[in-house]
Amino acid sequence: MGILDEIAESLERGEDQEVGALVRRALDERHAPLEVLNQGLVAGMDVVGERFRAREIFLPDVLMAARAMYAGLDLLKPLLAREGVPSAARVVLGSVHGDLHDIGKNLVGIMLRGAGFDVIDLGNDVPAARFVDIAVERGASVIGLSALLTTTMPVMKDVVELVRARGLAGRVRVIVGGAPVSEAWAREIGADAHGYDAANAVERVRALVGARA
Repeated sequence: MGILDEIAESLERGEDQEVGALVRRALDERHAPLEVLNQGLVAGMDVVGERFRAREIFLPDVLMAARAMYAGLDLLKPLLAREGVPSAARVVLGSVHGDLHDIGKNLVGIMLRGAGFDVIDLGNDVPAARFVDIAVERGASVIGLSALLTTTMPVMKDVVELVRARGLAGRVRVIVGGAPVSEAWAREIGADAHGYDAANAVERVRALVGARA
């Protein structure tokens, strides 16, 4: 087994110290930082996402894998920045205004980072205009909106309408998700995509930006 496979498998097991040590070793062995990211960390998180969707593992397992991923990512980030390697794309993420739930949103953020995306997490109870303002300010390609309450879902429509009103449609895509949110609702409000779980949200974001993280 090669060292990149070892990194992926250790990440899947949530072994953060082992992942950090293996990433250091891979770099010492002259593996390119981007290669370590894609074939080690991202490959491992992809498997974690697939197993989580299949209900083979659960949220605590994903959080352990995420901790291991960050142990490796913290070592790679300065090297990737020095080499001018861009992230797959930038995503602005948050729970909409009036909604204080963020477990699902946090999981999506973890999975997106694991797939190589640059995630700007605005937290919860985020006003519609702030999503769009930050997307423009930070050059984001995608806005991800989460809602767990049916009463806050209309804020998603407000964001979509703001994106259109500011002439950003096509440049900034909007994906929506959360327990009460459906594909039909996404179509009704004109969102670009609906993610029915964290792993699917990553797939949809990849499709929206044409990224191969």
